[in-house]
Amino acid sequence: MAQKNKLQKFAEFSSFSNTYENFDMKQPLLQGIGGKKVHLKGKWSQNHFKNDHPLILELACGHGQYTLNMARLNPHINFVGVDIKGARIWKGAKSALEENISNAAFLRTRIECIEHFFGPGEVAEIWITFPDPFERKSKSNRRLTSQNFLKRYRQFLKPTGVIHLKTDADSLYEFTHDVIAEDPNCTIEYQSSDIYANTLENPLLGIQTYYEEMHLSGGKTIKYIRFRIC
Repeated sequence: MAQKNKLQKFAEFSSFSNTYENFDMKQPLLQGIGGKKVHLKGKWSQNHFKNDHPLILELACGHGQYTLNMARLNPHINFVGVDIKGARIWKGAKSALEENISNAAFLRTRIECIEHFFGPGEVAEIWITFPDPFERKSKSNRRLTSQNFLKRYRQFLKPTGVIHLKTDADSLYEFTHDVIAEDPNCTIEYQSSDIYANTLENPLLGIQTYYEEMHLSGGKTIKYIRFRIC
């Protein structure tokens, strides 16, 4: 039954007007409704959102709760949630359509090839919310704030753009701090090892997903870093 439900979600996801997907890193073309090839690189706001508003990405967006809430709070900004788990982001995409949240879209792909789908200077900000921290040192290059990924983000992030990391993992928070400190082209604008200890620096930090609520109920503190790369 679970497999049947997953296949049904995949089919629905491919029929949504606010979803795109790519599975082949060697052929970085996006598929839209019914598998139709679409070219959105450098033209997301123009061709999908039909406006000239700033574009913000949420990477590893899961069910899309954070993407949706940011879109609700900022109707004049375009948001794209990115994740490889189609059965997860199906929920966010479906909710966006049901609620007529027209400034939120979803991209199903591997973040390892994210630079193929956005043009130079196209993205204003990147949010990374509670990603897999990949605790084992041997997998540190898979962490979404590693130099491995910063090189990718530089290809499409605006020179004035920022990256936000929100996590409950001490290891990822400390790792990210070290990566930034070792990179002369990175600058920390704000950081906190416990965002709820004081007044929230950014209203968007107050968005809490199911997983964050679970982390908080388990006694974990939520960490945050905002930094620029160039």
